[in-house]
Amino acid sequence: MNAAGSALVPETQSPPIAVMVVDDHPTMLWGLSRLIEAQAGGMRLAASASSCEEALALVAEAAPDVIVLDLDLGGRCSIEIMAQLQQQRPGTRVLVLTAERDPHKLDQAVLAGAQGVLRKDAPAQRVVEAIERVHRGEMLVDVATLGRLLNELRTPQQPDPEVRKQAQLTPKERKIIDAVLHCEGASNKALADRLFVTEHTLRNHLSSIYQKLDLSNRLELYIYARKHQLGAT
Repeated sequence: MNAAGSALVPETQSPPIAVMVVDDHPTMLWGLSRLIEAQAGGMRLAASASSCEEALALVAEAAPDVIVLDLDLGGRCSIEIMAQLQQQRPGTRVLVLTAERDPHKLDQAVLAGAQGVLRKDAPAQRVVEAIERVHRGEMLVDVATLGRLLNELRTPQQPDPEVRKQAQLTPKERKIIDAVLHCEGASNKALADRLFVTEHTLRNHLSSIYQKLDLSNRLELYIYARKHQLGAT
């Protein structure tokens, strides 16, 4: 009891960081698991997995705070399941631990949702610190990766050339393309009647469409329109 007569409230200890390790190399998986278990209350091993399928099957029940994830899992890139892992366990953070050296692949991992990227040859203590930092919400990427990502954000993306072509089409021309799609095999006269224009006007519109889309005839237009899902807006 203190002077005011109230009991002292003990400090609450933060729960250990729940860590899931995913690696297809048995020795690496074993070593990471033992490293997590050795952190004396600061961390606990929530689960371990050696494939994309196993990781997806375990993540919801394991409820990890941090997933330590190898990029190459039996020849399959784990980037493709990163979003699914985080959807199944909202709030979890991903630390990529990889031997991958391809900068593009590392950039893809960050863009896919990884909060940190670390090489497999990093010392054990650095791996532990990386897990703690990622768990706190820090981004853990090297200066080179960060520079590439920032540069990519600053660089205007070149529009698809087909999108540029299609942007030239008028609403009337899109209606004509729509009619071509829905009246497959119809004669120009039948098509003109459907559109309430003369054949001469229709031919002029078609010529303009062919020129804008770099096409030669109605068959090519039909195939192109099907492929790019064109029509009236």
